[in-house]
Amino acid sequence: MRKRTLLFTVVAAVAAATTTWIALPASAAAPTASLRTVSDWGSGWQDEVTVSNTGAAAMTAWKVEFDLPAGAAIGSYWETEMTVSGRHVTFANRGWNGALAVGAKATFGFVGSGGQPTGCKVNGLPCNGVVSPTTAAPTTPTLKPTTVAPTTVAPTPTTVAPTTTAPKADVPPASNLLPVTVKNNTGRSESVFLYLLGVNLATGKLGYVNAAGTFTAWTGGGTVPVPAPDVSIAGPANGGSTTIKMPKGLSGRLYMSFGQKLDFRLTTDGLVQPAPWAGGDPNHDILFDWSEFTLDAGGLFLNSSQVDMFAVPHIVSVTGGTGVTLSTGELKSGGRQNVINAVKANGDFAKSVVTRADGTVLRVLAPGKAADAGLMSPTYLDSYINSAWNAYASKTLTVVPFGDQPNNKFSGRTSGTVMNFTDTTGKTVASFNKPSTANVWGCDGALGAPNDQVVGPIARTLCAALTRGTLGTLDTQPSGTAADFYKNNPADVYAKVIHENMIDGKAYAFAFDDVQNQESLVHDGDPRTATITMTPF
Repeated sequence: MRKRTLLFTVVAAVAAATTTWIALPASAAAPTASLRTVSDWGSGWQDEVTVSNTGAAAMTAWKVEFDLPAGAAIGSYWETEMTVSGRHVTFANRGWNGALAVGAKATFGFVGSGGQPTGCKVNGLPCNGVVSPTTAAPTTPTLKPTTVAPTTVAPTPTTVAPTTTAPKADVPPASNLLPVTVKNNTGRSESVFLYLLGVNLATGKLGYVNAAGTFTAWTGGGTVPVPAPDVSIAGPANGGSTTIKMPKGLSGRLYMSFGQKLDFRLTTDGLVQPAPWAGGDPNHDILFDWSEFTLDAGGLFLNSSQVDMFAVPHIVSVTGGTGVTLSTGELKSGGRQNVINAVKANGDFAKSVVTRADGTVLRVLAPGKAADAGLMSPTYLDSYINSAWNAYASKTLTVVPFGDQPNNKFSGRTSGTVMNFTDTTGKTVASFNKPSTANVWGCDGALGAPNDQVVGPIARTLCAALTRGTLGTLDTQPSGTAADFYKNNPADVYAKVIHENMIDGKAYAFAFDDVQNQESLVHDGDPRTATITMTPF
């Protein structure tokens, strides 16, 4: 089954590989440990530690210790037991992986946020095996690729499929350049500007694409962000359309702005993209939005996104080689205003509606972004999280993350603030600290999802259930239907009203809205054309 990759969000450089090894010299006199950063998605990272018995005798147990910098935290972890005292974190073996013969190794991992751990010790000795009072604690460089936390295969759909239209007779031939047509049916008079930005999947380089489909990697940049070159493409006037070419092997965003060009900046690490929820962002007063895409050997994956904000309503569609067109993301008549009114009417969310001085409603911020901007309480979900988390101190949560693998299941129970998951053999395979409201909004931190087949799928499921308010009441996850979602108190009003105002009920209102296929995504393995239709507002 294919893993779908989520698309880049903000800053940073992409390296040819997303793995960073920390070279720690071995010694025959003591066990050693090495840490590598498997991935870093800006708001969090996944690390892996390998403990090696490089000594002369068998080991019966191991313990690895680190110090965390201020503001750092560990969320989920696996193949280990974890204890935290202030900023000092200790990882110990589980009951089944402590015994290591000479030359044997054990590996464990964890997801965290903030700065990387330092001061590594294994069984009380420096992790590099060299005992010296002058040896500095190893530090870990941070690699920040442009992708957010990777995703795994979504469960079997429980909602209606995207809209399907009758086959077309004039389907163009297959090509490495996909025609993408942007239609402007908004009724607005402002000029429209388009930007096709992304990652070249073959080289890992960030860049931009012109209207003819030529990819160019970004160059330049500085320690202090400098303005990026103007790579805008003239978009369609009201009632018109503009077709651009998208090259195969690209993953990124197609931005559309009204009345003013967007302000992109370059750093030595890569591209700084618009973040109007951040103080001082130069794009704060611009009306804009984007669609996200990946075009690769698996075809086209194209979605609208409300993960960060809800702004310009648009339909995404793809026509395949058979001539069949799939569409999703269409709002009900008056849907944009309905969302704005519903959010304004809720005292906890009202300030997340951002209006320009001329009265134009620019966007509704997703709750995580609104909280970051000081526009809503950062602890809004805490009471619900506490209740849902504590519910599994006295009952079992069953997670079946893959709809086509009903026997692949995990059992969760809460002990204190930690929820531990076992597989069908009784082996503990993952542990999660109780998440904060911010962790739920971002599906990160304590709910960070590594790109594996166990911990990541469980993390995705937990975040979806907490966001939708079904954890604590539906004891098998994922489960329920859209009618069961957002019934908790306090609830995610933002996601609730956006889904309610979509014709097919589908939206990408949070990072893992693709759990149970609730997301506004179209896919075709043999795409011939794609369309983004901006609808009236």
